[in-house]
Amino acid sequence: MTYKIIGDSCLDLTDELKKDARFQMVPLTLQVDDAQVIDDETFDQKSFLELVKNGKECPKTACPSPEKFKEAFECGAENIFVITLSSHLSGTYNAAVVGKELYEEEHGKDKNIAVVDSLSASSGELNIAMKIRDLCEQELPFDEVVKQAESYRDSMETFFVLESLDFLRKNGRLTGLQAFFATTLNIKPIMAGDKGVIVKLEQARGMNKALSRMADIAVSRGGDTKNKRLIIAHCNNRDRAEQVKELLCSRASFGEIVITDTAGVATVYAGDGGIIVTL
Repeated sequence: MTYKIIGDSCLDLTDELKKDARFQMVPLTLQVDDAQVIDDETFDQKSFLELVKNGKECPKTACPSPEKFKEAFECGAENIFVITLSSHLSGTYNAAVVGKELYEEEHGKDKNIAVVDSLSASSGELNIAMKIRDLCEQELPFDEVVKQAESYRDSMETFFVLESLDFLRKNGRLTGLQAFFATTLNIKPIMAGDKGVIVKLEQARGMNKALSRMADIAVSRGGDTKNKRLIIAHCNNRDRAEQVKELLCSRASFGEIVITDTAGVATVYAGDGGIIVTL
């Protein structure tokens, strides 16, 4: 079967997968004050982090238009799988659905198109994308790939730890007082995805304790991990990602481990040094 996996730009592909023609990105737009940045192959993480650091306003993201998705569907692949940010966090899922409708109005149903709400982000989107690739390589029927991919998504667990609370504070998620105490006491929240919604699980004092506790929780909730794919996404801190890998591998075994860096959207949400884990 000929297939293409299309993600929004929170699908944090590895450098190897970026070179794979079966994968394509439809970028979001990032805005910091008056500056607009397209989250595509031109995205420069270090300069963007500096822009955010010096910005007066909280960075914002804007989802792609339905037309951009429609254009992406106009390719040679017979089977197209679209993976988007959680519909609870972004309008990208709805844009992709409308893009599918626009395509079919113009071209008819000349190909199979499935839009999958990841109910996650970053490493979660990548995990689903790699699962779809594996299923397609098994030559499974389109509908069966979609069914198994959605089941896989529903079994995934996503966790993350943030270096800084600035993004949460600037978005009004924390009062100034809460942010002050959390920063002063070096409190790091341990967060998770719950059916596409971000929830706080616990908190720990210091990054190392928070990462260790996240590893404990991930393994306790991850079930039988020996055949699972573990994906660790990091924002500008490969050493920390390797540390998390060691923490998890000291507690469980995994079928495959993938480490990737965040592109623009996840860089906005995770912040410099953030870690996102999906298994």
